[in-house]
Amino acid sequence: MNSTLKGILFVALGASSYGMLASFVKMAYKQGYTTAEVTVSQFLLAIICLLIINLFINHTQTATKTNIFKLVLSGTSMGFTSVLYYLCVKYLNASIAVVLLMQSVWIGVLIEAFINKKQPSFAKLAAVVFVLVGTLLATNIFNNQITFDIKGFIFGFLSAVSFSITLLSTNSVAQHLNPFKRSFFMLLGGGIIVLIFALLTQLLPTYFNFNLISTEFIAVKHFDTSILYTWGILLSIFGTILPPILLNKGFPLVGVGLGSIVSALELPVSVTFAFVFLKEQVLFSQWIGILIILGAVLLINWNLIKKK
Repeated sequence: MNSTLKGILFVALGASSYGMLASFVKMAYKQGYTTAEVTVSQFLLAIICLLIINLFINHTQTATKTNIFKLVLSGTSMGFTSVLYYLCVKYLNASIAVVLLMQSVWIGVLIEAFINKKQPSFAKLAAVVFVLVGTLLATNIFNNQITFDIKGFIFGFLSAVSFSITLLSTNSVAQHLNPFKRSFFMLLGGGIIVLIFALLTQLLPTYFNFNLISTEFIAVKHFDTSILYTWGILLSIFGTILPPILLNKGFPLVGVGLGSIVSALELPVSVTFAFVFLKEQVLFSQWIGILIILGAVLLINWNLIKKK
């Protein structure tokens, strides 16, 4: 029981760390920082930190070139998730952005069914319906007074797809390696995507007067390095350093089923942070939608919990 409680605590802290990100990013935007500055600082500081940690760890398992390639490749989805999610936060409230990210619950069910070529169980199909209904309530889409930015919804949905791929690869690629080493190589993959995004949206347009994409996403300003010792520190700690460590420690102790339910704490934590720190309005109907989504996570993992 003590080990289970310890595992629940690790997973809860890891998920809660993720839940803080949207509010941090929103506040960074208000201070004039760009998506490129936010994502680059987060990944750069995290890569440096994990590199230092790995230098002081005695690794018993050796990573082959194939292992490294697969980890870096799978890590690109982490970069896509961060970029797409933070773009979503730019256009929508943080409390709505995290609900869109949680669509990874039913997207993961579809990906799993496609890979295994097996129809999902009735419980999983029912959970998908619950997630969709909960999303309609949680995003307050029935309120005619609220104007939704379609770009934000598209970025939010794409971030959920990318996050589903991240979860899948995290649980399947080179699991024999130390979590710190696996996280480091995956962060390198994510860092490549983030760097490409920064080049296209800020560095090339600013320093070389050259751009390849729509001017709507261009930030013609010099890279503000102050992000590295302000929001970058918080984002790297709570977004790319602590969560992998805590989740890798917690999941083996509680199992996938219970761990998935506890990790869903990310949703209420994110909405609460947005309510408290960003003063975003969260209606009672939205909380009902959030509870429905959490219930869907419980339903999907019910069989695993019973086995546990």
